[in-house]
Amino acid sequence: MPRPLHPDALRARLDRSLARTTRRRSRSGLPAPQVLATAPGFEYRHGAQHEPFHAASVGKLATTTLVLQEVAAGRLRLDDEVEAILPAELTAGLFRGRGATLAQLLEHSSGVNDFFEGRIASGPTFFELLRGQPEREWQPQELLAFTREHQHPVGTPGERFLYSDTGFVLLGLVLEAVTSTPHPSLVRTRVLEPAGMDSSVVWLREPGPARIAPLRLGVTDLAAARALTLDWASGGIVTTTDDLARLGRALIDGTLLAPGTLAELAEPRHRFKPATGIHYGRGAMRIEYGGFSPFLRALPPTIGHLGVTGVHLFVNPERDTSIVLNFHGTREMLASFRTHIRIARGLAQLAERPGERL
Repeated sequence: MPRPLHPDALRARLDRSLARTTRRRSRSGLPAPQVLATAPGFEYRHGAQHEPFHAASVGKLATTTLVLQEVAAGRLRLDDEVEAILPAELTAGLFRGRGATLAQLLEHSSGVNDFFEGRIASGPTFFELLRGQPEREWQPQELLAFTREHQHPVGTPGERFLYSDTGFVLLGLVLEAVTSTPHPSLVRTRVLEPAGMDSSVVWLREPGPARIAPLRLGVTDLAAARALTLDWASGGIVTTTDDLARLGRALIDGTLLAPGTLAELAEPRHRFKPATGIHYGRGAMRIEYGGFSPFLRALPPTIGHLGVTGVHLFVNPERDTSIVLNFHGTREMLASFRTHIRIARGLAQLAERPGERL
């Protein structure tokens, strides 16, 4: 059992750790990490709290929410087949065999490849296109075309797990087909506004801030690039630490989904990465910290989602804790998890202080 920790001692510990991290990052021109951690009676902040940043794949929680809202309303079922909803010209060549379902798209087991990081059969990788054409604006149909023309399906529906941004593009198009409403408008009216995310926008699909925090894919900063239109239903939200915390709250308190739904969505179905504690469910992740080290087994699990640039939104509904991070780049993922685990250990120690108001 973790030793009890005073809130001020945890703040000091995190300050020291993040000061070292910030000094290291400054040598490559990155700002301080943006951090917000909360527990009942406790709050910790670091970095530029009000600077907007791209949430990367944490935005998948919005698309997942919209799908589950349609399921709750009876307009969709998770076992609906994608090819029964979308026209053949959109789904042609993406799957090996028929029968891919919405549930399989959510859990990344449909067999469709991933335009963003998946193996290429011919031509340049998507990263190479981004570096060479930073001002190109991507439409959903073009993202599907990239997978169709330059990649192969990775298996029959249900055969294997492969994290797929292409699959979430298909989910966005499914939502548009059944609601007759553009996906960005659905995110605005049915996720951002109900959750009170007043400082968040669907990036490059509606008016937003003049600039956002650095966003590095490798060494390339795409924060000012029109190419970020690639992140459509697979992400695409620019936000703040406070707004992501509001999203976490709205996902568990009944504002966006029925209470308990997020925990069901995060129930592990696949291991996201080998030799880690990150598991994938249906459109949401669960972190079981013992997967990183047996010494972390006692930490309570958290649920939420991760973004490729070191963006985290994870909550524990039972203990009412949240961890929000932005580390600004793909090469900062390991550092982001070191900070995440330090925070998770500290929050667990706070929770062990019997009868004390924090």
